[in-house]
Amino acid sequence: MKLGVMAALFAGRSLEEAAKVAADHGLSAIELPVGAYPGKPFFEPSRVLESPREQARIRAILKDHSLELSGLSCHGNPVHPDRSIARAHHEAFVTAVKLAPKLGTATVITFSGCPGGSKSDKTPNWITCPWPGDFTDALEYQWQSVMIPYWALQVKLCAKLGVRVAWEAHPGFCVYNPDTIIRLSEFATKASRVRGVVRLGANLDPSHFFWQGIDPVLSAQVLGDAGLVFHVHAKDTELDKTEGPRNGYLDARPYSGLNHRSWSFRTCGDGHGHEFWKPFISMLRRYGYDHVLSIEHEDALLSVDEGFRRAVGFLKEAIITEPAATPWWV
Repeated sequence: MKLGVMAALFAGRSLEEAAKVAADHGLSAIELPVGAYPGKPFFEPSRVLESPREQARIRAILKDHSLELSGLSCHGNPVHPDRSIARAHHEAFVTAVKLAPKLGTATVITFSGCPGGSKSDKTPNWITCPWPGDFTDALEYQWQSVMIPYWALQVKLCAKLGVRVAWEAHPGFCVYNPDTIIRLSEFATKASRVRGVVRLGANLDPSHFFWQGIDPVLSAQVLGDAGLVFHVHAKDTELDKTEGPRNGYLDARPYSGLNHRSWSFRTCGDGHGHEFWKPFISMLRRYGYDHVLSIEHEDALLSVDEGFRRAVGFLKEAIITEPAATPWWV
């Protein structure tokens, strides 16, 4: 298992500076944001796409610091009911897919997106229950008229370029748990009529599962068994022991309101200890994932540098770096 970083946390620094920090902390991989919600702190993706010289420069920086490019991040909503937002995020996604192989990766990390509940809606509509029947009708529209057709077209693009899409299951979007990852991958792949390598899978981020009551270890098992774990984010969540039982874990209060929220993002180890992270990593490896744990920092209690440093130290201890010896009885 390799340790890497989602480099959006280094916004404001140059790519050279970000790569040096990662290398100095003993990391072996980096994930670069290239548009939509995380922004593009290091370079203009569309310009790099048209410039072999810039592509070579970026690859050289990573090589000089012995860093693998684990993926390009383009977390957006390409099916947003506001056409201007949808168009911008779709174009950013297409650029990421085209740019990924030129920079040395086959993985683009993104959100599934969320449309409105009907053609006339102006804002996304995340539906979490089937009743009243309006919600079931809206789900039918979202999946059959928007999500499956859109992602079926992206399967064709990704197959042509040899790229895989790793959806980050995130509340607020149509893909938010293992079941929706598996179903949308199956339905869109079937609708695309593209055979061979599965192009739609998961960027497994346990932080978004904890507060939904989802066990990330079991998620790693079911998604791993389906062959859909393409990438993994390393981010933790702390569940408040009084606010959660009092008001539940559906919490739309500001992330900055730490004294009132039912849950908050934390750096790895400050939400859950090794009793979670070691079994989680073991389950990933059991089902064939031996790629990158990409550290993501969104801990409001710690500075970027402190949260990053603590996550690196914690995860280095959690990862088994030496392969198991062959048992004497084999």
